[in-house]
Amino acid sequence: MPGTIVQIYEIQTPDEARAMIGLGVDHIGSVVTSQHRRHDPVLRETVSVVRQMGAVSSLIPLYKDPEAIFDTLDYYRPHIVHFCDALNDNGDHSVDAALELQAAVRTRFPDIRIMRSIPIGQTGAAIGEAVLSLAGRLEPLSDFFLTDTVITGAPGAADADQPVAGFVGITGLTCDWSVAARLVEVSRIPVVLAGGVSPENVADGIRQVRPFGVDSCTCTNAVDQQCRPIRFQKDPARVGALVSAARKADDINQG
Repeated sequence: MPGTIVQIYEIQTPDEARAMIGLGVDHIGSVVTSQHRRHDPVLRETVSVVRQMGAVSSLIPLYKDPEAIFDTLDYYRPHIVHFCDALNDNGDHSVDAALELQAAVRTRFPDIRIMRSIPIGQTGAAIGEAVLSLAGRLEPLSDFFLTDTVITGAPGAADADQPVAGFVGITGLTCDWSVAARLVEVSRIPVVLAGGVSPENVADGIRQVRPFGVDSCTCTNAVDQQCRPIRFQKDPARVGALVSAARKADDINQG
């Protein structure tokens, strides 16, 4: 049985990609932060290095314009495009628009797989049935789910309250693992556990949720003098510790 894959965001340079792969990271996640500056030669080289080294590249475009996204995918050609916009399944048509976009990506880029973030509240706040209903709508046009933490309990609610308005992620907070585990049980596609995943809790996450993979960003970042995470700067020691803890958890689960 294959082990739990480890995905690490936000890797923006070729040297950092090489370092992460050297630590045993399986999926290297990068972010295109601006629609207007979406052609970044350094980031394109980063994606290319990941492919050359036999790892998997995952790319988040932090914008929603379809034509800009198609242009982005044509420019970078990642293995996976990762959509993490905060969706509202309460009749505002955001899910319909997401499905239309994902269908178009599949048609235009059949070699690029689609990862879709599923927003889950923190423990005690998540509305499990709403999460599963949203995932059920998105599943036919997705290849992976990633369960990430939304600051409010309802998927898509209070978009402006997220660290990046309109998108889910980089909270450094754990989502409700019981809801994540239910999604793993019912999903027909692989599920990656994200949201506050750290070297300290990754083994418990693997044991409780049994995901296909684990993803870390904020909790493996370097920190400043006030111990605040620094975006786009990893702490190799913490990444290495997370990979090691994940591998040990796999050994225990398979033992």
